[in-house]
Amino acid sequence: MTYILRVSKKGQIVLPAAMRKRLGIKPGTWCYLEVRGKTLYIIPRPDNVIESLRGSCRQFGDGSLTEELLRERALDNEREERKYQRMFGPKPKAPVPAK
Repeated sequence: MTYILRVSKKGQIVLPAAMRKRLGIKPGTWCYLEVRGKTLYIIPRPDNVIESLRGSCRQFGDGSLTEELLRERALDNEREERKYQRMFGPKPKAPVPAK
């Protein structure tokens, strides 16, 4: 459906009741306002934003996010170790405690 809206002097618009009902927009509903090129998008924010994101990260890989985080941290540690060695040389060996 296409609606024609008039912008008031204050820059306000009124969303038609049918549109609000279809999108579930009630008084007090927060919406995202996004501009792409010359097109304006009004996107209702879900009541529970965290819950609405559940499962949205599955697109980033087949493994778990924990495994991905551990791999990334291991790479960070290797980079830091190489950086340390370039700056200060090899780390000294820890002394072996006497028995």
